[in-house]
Amino acid sequence: MKRNILFLFLFMLLFGCSTSYKVKPMAFKMPYSYHNVTSIGNAQVAAKAFTDKTEAQEAFGFDILGAGMLPVQVIFDNQGIYSLEINGSQTFLEDEAGNLWPILSSQIAYERAAKHSQSKSMAKEGVFHGLWGAAAGGIIGAAIGIVSGDNVGSAIGKGAAVGAAAGATIGSAKGYDDTDARREIINDLREKSLQHVPVGPQSIASGFLFFPGEAGSAKQLRLQLKEKETENIHVLNLIL
Repeated sequence: MKRNILFLFLFMLLFGCSTSYKVKPMAFKMPYSYHNVTSIGNAQVAAKAFTDKTEAQEAFGFDILGAGMLPVQVIFDNQGIYSLEINGSQTFLEDEAGNLWPILSSQIAYERAAKHSQSKSMAKEGVFHGLWGAAAGGIIGAAIGIVSGDNVGSAIGKGAAVGAAAGATIGSAKGYDDTDARREIINDLREKSLQHVPVGPQSIASGFLFFPGEAGSAKQLRLQLKEKETENIHVLNLIL
């Protein structure tokens, strides 16, 4: 009976906090549903900033604001005859203080996402299993002492050593999970990004631009669009 209780406790401790990144499809509304919808010829464009931590995490499956990225969704209903493409070098996010922030380069955005997943995803991705195992070992040791009736202080010392070794073993065994998790996040962000993706004629599209999380707020999106076939430029100021 005592052994069963111990196994149950260990199972809950080791796997109860395990989390994984899950790619989530995202629904969106037509541009006319947003207050800042703007027309360019026969195309409509709208935008929405994800500045609420709960909403952003629900949308992306991880704490993207905590990772240092502020996502802005841009929605197109292009019923015109030309393809529209975002000029990232001339597109800026204006914060509440009037500061303009450029779009994060893909490399920086992916690095921030990868770094955040590495520091936050402890159980599933196997990043800090060694440290986690050492700390958890003390709890395991106490549980062994309580359940078995042995001296708790002595059991804690033994448990910590066992926990450290077990944590290091788990970390090396599951190192690939960390890589897989970061790859999933990066691939998901790449697929959701609208930068460098032309929106063709008679097409509906939605995607994200990722700005520095240091902005902290989103007042307005200064969006520069180019008609790919004519190279005509349009500048939109979308109040967020």
